[in-house]
Amino acid sequence: MKLLYSKTLLLVAVTLFSGCAGLKLTMKNSSVQKPSNVALYFSVETKNNIPVPGLSADMFQIYEDDQLISPFESKQTILNPEVAVAHYTILLLDLSGSITESGTLPTLIDAATIFSERITKNEYIAVYGFDGGPALIPIVASTTNAADVSAGLKRLANYKVSDPSTNLNGAIVDAVGVLNSQIAKSQQPLRFGTLVVFTDGTDRAHRVADDSMYTTIRNADLSVFAIGVGGEISAKQLERISTAGYIQATDLGQIALAFNGIADIIEAASRKFYLLSYCSPSRAGSHNLRVEVLSNDMGGSLSHSFDANGFGPGCDPNKKPTFKTGKIVAGDTHIPKNSKSAPISDSK
Repeated sequence: MKLLYSKTLLLVAVTLFSGCAGLKLTMKNSSVQKPSNVALYFSVETKNNIPVPGLSADMFQIYEDDQLISPFESKQTILNPEVAVAHYTILLLDLSGSITESGTLPTLIDAATIFSERITKNEYIAVYGFDGGPALIPIVASTTNAADVSAGLKRLANYKVSDPSTNLNGAIVDAVGVLNSQIAKSQQPLRFGTLVVFTDGTDRAHRVADDSMYTTIRNADLSVFAIGVGGEISAKQLERISTAGYIQATDLGQIALAFNGIADIIEAASRKFYLLSYCSPSRAGSHNLRVEVLSNDMGGSLSHSFDANGFGPGCDPNKKPTFKTGKIVAGDTHIPKNSKSAPISDSK
């Protein structure tokens, strides 16, 4: 089995932390509101794009105009990102004849169920299928209820394929559209979208051209993962389908491992984001803000500017930030680059 991720993300992280020079802080959005609230939403990764979870508020230092602000004065805190962020995932399952008539379906249902149980802990998930027909096959509507997902997947056990061909390209294009529609309806100001595609073969229906499908994926502000099983679909094809990485399994026994691998990456990526809120001591004018962090002898920083005109006392750092509505945060879930350059071979 070719895994384009480490067997455990933790092992990769430990290796990289010992040899990496620093941390990378990437700003996603900011909020400034009276009386003097400043909030920053950003990610923390190693230079090799390994997520860095578990940082506490006291590990960050806040500077305004190069002057360190006392944490007692700023009341700096890490807020739960759920107050401003929503994550949406679509799981797209190949239900063509080669899956449903080969005995693969029960294994796929079990693996998808475990995957969904993990994902619903932190985000919404919807499940769709596809065969050779022109339309997606609805299985589970977008939900955070793991029991609903499990029930929907169990109903697939009696699924009878109506068109045994494989409309992979058309299904991906339609799934991107559905996912973007879900994101657009969210009330949260910051939104993430992830598409996970499982297939055992290439597009056979030819309803949508390869180039059209590839263009749709590349133009979408989404993280797209691919899981391939069997010898029909090549690593090159899986790589073109995905923007965030892929896992290629050689037999049925590795399907669960592949799904768990993607779940590991999605879970780890969700923990790399921080919503740092503090009370600014500034009361007027424009100011340069710098946030620094030190973890495991590695450091990193980000810079930002804000306007403090009209600021005053009475700040509560736990106040919900006012981010700009409708921003899709793209490309933030991915298989670490170092793993792509060194695939792991594993056989059962």
